[in-house]
Amino acid sequence: MSAASMSAFLGTDTLIQASYFVTAVLFIVGLKRMSSPVTARSGILWAGAGMLVATLVTFAYPGMSNYPLIGAAIVVGAVLAWWSGKRVAMTDMPQMIALYNGMGGGAAAAIAAVELYSGGAQGYGPATLAVVGGLIGAVSFSGSAIAFGKLQGLIRRSFRFRGQQFLNLLLLAAALVHAVLLAGHFNDSPHVVTALFAFALVLGITMTLPIGGADMPVVISLYNALTGLAVGLDGFVMHNAAMIIAGTVVGSAGTLLTQLMAKAMNRSLANVLFSGFGDTGGGPAGSVTGSLKPIESSDVGVMLAFAQKVIIVPGYGMAVAQAQHKIWELCQLLIDRGVTVRFAIHPVAGRMPGHMNVLLAEAGVPYDLIADLDEINAEFDTADAALIIGANDVVNPVARTDKSSPIYGMPILNADRAKNVIVIKRGQGAGFSGIENALFYLDNTRMLYGDAQKAGSELIQAVKAVG
Repeated sequence: MSAASMSAFLGTDTLIQASYFVTAVLFIVGLKRMSSPVTARSGILWAGAGMLVATLVTFAYPGMSNYPLIGAAIVVGAVLAWWSGKRVAMTDMPQMIALYNGMGGGAAAAIAAVELYSGGAQGYGPATLAVVGGLIGAVSFSGSAIAFGKLQGLIRRSFRFRGQQFLNLLLLAAALVHAVLLAGHFNDSPHVVTALFAFALVLGITMTLPIGGADMPVVISLYNALTGLAVGLDGFVMHNAAMIIAGTVVGSAGTLLTQLMAKAMNRSLANVLFSGFGDTGGGPAGSVTGSLKPIESSDVGVMLAFAQKVIIVPGYGMAVAQAQHKIWELCQLLIDRGVTVRFAIHPVAGRMPGHMNVLLAEAGVPYDLIADLDEINAEFDTADAALIIGANDVVNPVARTDKSSPIYGMPILNADRAKNVIVIKRGQGAGFSGIENALFYLDNTRMLYGDAQKAGSELIQAVKAVG
C-alpha cells in the first residue's frame, strides 16, 4: 500500500471511529431523555440522529459495495416504517413493537448466518460470538412473531401439552450441540449452520406459544433485550462499534424494563415464561361475594362535581375506546369547579410500560397531574372518588388478601380505599388475564357500563348540568 493510500485509509478509519463516538453519545443522551415524559420526544430525535450518523458512515467503510441495493433497502424500510407509524393505533403499539423487535432479532441472526455460511467468523472467539448472536437473534425473531400474533388476535389461544418443557429442553440441547460444533470448528458445514438456525427458530415458537396474552408485554421486553444482545455480539464479530454500542444500549434497556415489569407483577421471569399464567383463554376466576351495582351517568356526574378530590385510574379500556381526550375534557371541567384531579398510573397498565402516559400526553394532560403507583397510593384514602377506566388487575384487592390468587403479592393501586369507586366497563366479563376483580363487588363500588368514550361524553354533560 502506497503512502497516499495508507493516509487515505487512516483518514477514513479516523472518520468512522469519530462518527461512532458521536453515535454513542447521541444514543446515550437520547436514552436518558426518554426516561422522562417531558423530554421523551426530544430523546427519540437525539437517538434517531445517532442512528442516521451510524447509517451514513457505513457508506464510507472500506470495501463496501452494492450501494444501489443498500440504498433501495433503506428507502423501502424508511417508507414502510413511516407509513406504519402513521397508521398504527395506540392500542396496537405493543404488537408493532413486537414486530419491529422481531425484525431486529432476525437481522442479527441473518448477519450471523452470513458470517457462518461464508466462513468469515474465523477463530474460536469470533465463531463463538457469531454462533451465540445468531442463536439468540433467531429465538427473538420467531418468538417476537408469535407475540405479535397473540397481541394482534391472530393467535387466540395458548398451546400447551404434556411434556412441552421437555420438548423445549430437547430443542435447546440440539441447538447447543450444533453451536458447539460450529464454535469449535469441529464441523463448519452449511448443513450444521442451517440446523442451528432451524432449531433456534422452532425454539422461539415453542417457548412463546404457551405463554398467555396478558404476559406478552413482559415477553416482548425480554425479546427486546435478547435482540440487543444479539446485535452487540454481531458487532464484535464484524468489528463494528456502532452495532456494539446500539446492542448494548438496547439490551440493557430491555433487561431493566423486563425486571421492572416482572417486579410490578410480583412475579419472577421464570414464572412468566413457564407457569402458563396470563392465558386469555380463561384463567382462574377466583371466588368473590356480593353483587355488581350499576349506576347512571347523571348520578356519577353529580358525585364528581361535588367531590374535593378525584383520582383517575386509566387502563387498556381507555386505550381501546380512545377516550383520553374526553376524560381530560371532563377533568378540566372538574378542575374549573375547584376539584383536585390526579391520574394514577400502574407500571403495567395497558399493554406496555408507559402506554397510559403516552395516551394522556397525547390528550394534553399536564405531567404534574400524573403520578405513578408509589407517589399516588397514599392519596386514595383521602379521595372522594376513584374513577376506573378500563383497568382491571392493577386495582384488584385480592392481590393483597387472597394467597390462592395468581396475582397475590402484586403491587396494586389502592383504588378500593377511596370513598366512592366508579368503574367504567364495557361488560361484566373478567379482565385480560381472566381473573375476576373483587373491587367491582365492594359496597363502595358502582359500575358505569358502556364504551369509555361514550361514558366520558355523558359525564361531561352531567357535570355541566350541575351548574
